[in-house]
Amino acid sequence: MSEKSYRTVGHPMAGRSLPVTIVHACQRDGSGGSPTAVLDDAPLTEAERRALPARLGTSHAVFVTTGETDGGRTGATLRFFTSAGELPACGHGTVAALAVLAERAGTERFEAELRAGGRTFTGSWARDGERVEAVFDPGPVRLREPTEAEAGLVLAALGIAEDTLAAGVRVASTGRWRLLVPVRSRAVLAGLSPDFDRLRSACDRLGLLGCYVHSVPGGEGALAARMFASAIGVPEDIANANSTACLAAHLASEGRTPITVDMGDSLESPATVVATMRPRPVGPPLVRVGGEASVVRVVSWSP
Repeated sequence: MSEKSYRTVGHPMAGRSLPVTIVHACQRDGSGGSPTAVLDDAPLTEAERRALPARLGTSHAVFVTTGETDGGRTGATLRFFTSAGELPACGHGTVAALAVLAERAGTERFEAELRAGGRTFTGSWARDGERVEAVFDPGPVRLREPTEAEAGLVLAALGIAEDTLAAGVRVASTGRWRLLVPVRSRAVLAGLSPDFDRLRSACDRLGLLGCYVHSVPGGEGALAARMFASAIGVPEDIANANSTACLAAHLASEGRTPITVDMGDSLESPATVVATMRPRPVGPPLVRVGGEASVVRVVSWSP
């Protein structure tokens, strides 16, 4: 994508105390979700950015620069951080940022042009009372068969037995590779107890972001998933939209329709991510992914 210029209209930093909005992203029926910190970008060091999620009890932080595109549309540049460092993309972080932009816009429906990880894409939201449903374009998904090492090392660290594994293990990427691992039932998924040290070592060795373990889709595309991403300092993610987009792209090749993925139950924070996919005459299917989000509170943070 070509670079686009933005006229910054974000809020300036006030001293060294910054307002941070806590958003619960990808909620299920208005509750749960992944707590995510969203704030206007400021001249912070990388160490300060990495410290923010742990300080505020969130897995991720999103730094937002708002503005307008040359065409006059709302635009925002997003940067994502965990305690382990910066990420090129974060699905539930994008949902959280859209929720904050929606609150500022004060409109029932809106669309913004977003920029993150070197690409420009669209995100939209629709307000329903106090809740916001946000969806975005995660970009093209790459899929391939796993190598013997990838499958062997990761499955061993997960502790998945051969008779509980379903067909269709894939390696997928919207920017970073991760393993998609299907298991036969939600019960198998819920019973997983990975060796996190071993899993991190395997993912680091293989250059994987982590692994997204999911049940086989049932009626109307309903399934459950757990995302283990210890390589970026998140042993288990409450919600992971980009990995859900990867799975949607994979299932589209099998003729499946939209999927609704329950996550976060093992962490006592129920979340749901929804993905739709539409085939195109040429190239991979068009995927849109997102979920509900609520702005919970605004806190003051001093780096």
